[in-house]
Amino acid sequence: MKKDIILAGVGGQGILSIATVIGRVAVTNGMYLKQAEVHGMSQRGGDVQSHLRISTEPIASDLIPEGKADMIISVEPMESLRYLPMLHEGGWVITNTEPFKNVPNYPADADLEAALKKVKNIVAFNADALAKEIKAPRSANMVILGAATAQLGLPYKEFEKAVRAIFANKGEEIVETNIKALALGREQAK
Repeated sequence: MKKDIILAGVGGQGILSIATVIGRVAVTNGMYLKQAEVHGMSQRGGDVQSHLRISTEPIASDLIPEGKADMIISVEPMESLRYLPMLHEGGWVITNTEPFKNVPNYPADADLEAALKKVKNIVAFNADALAKEIKAPRSANMVILGAATAQLGLPYKEFEKAVRAIFANKGEEIVETNIKALALGREQAK
């Protein structure tokens, strides 16, 4: 099994937390992992992206070639569209539809919606609204990750275990909130 994943969003949205959870699940399941990230712009509002490659076979490079990504996981809709050239024809996009309007010429909502509708394999929904429903607005990233779990081909329970381990030092309430966000996203994607 091999999955080449582009993670995209803006600084402060938890892109690297998503990468950490997926990476932990992959390694726990005996897989190889390579990751390359751009987070120099990770101050709130800057573009953040990460190449995450997991495989049952050794991986030569940490960068995903253009047109070869299996999935784009994005916490921001414009950022998901920015990386579409990286996706192969049958690849999936899992994205939040709630924009983070951080530039003056941000596209109109209708234009974003129209562009997302053109994507063949997509799960797109307002993860921010779902996270707010459970009083956890900072957990939209875990909602999006939950939606992506079905396409990742790894056991869902392993994602829960990874979230527990990674967030354990933040307290049980944070752990349980993120587990709930993960489940909410998974349910949304069904």
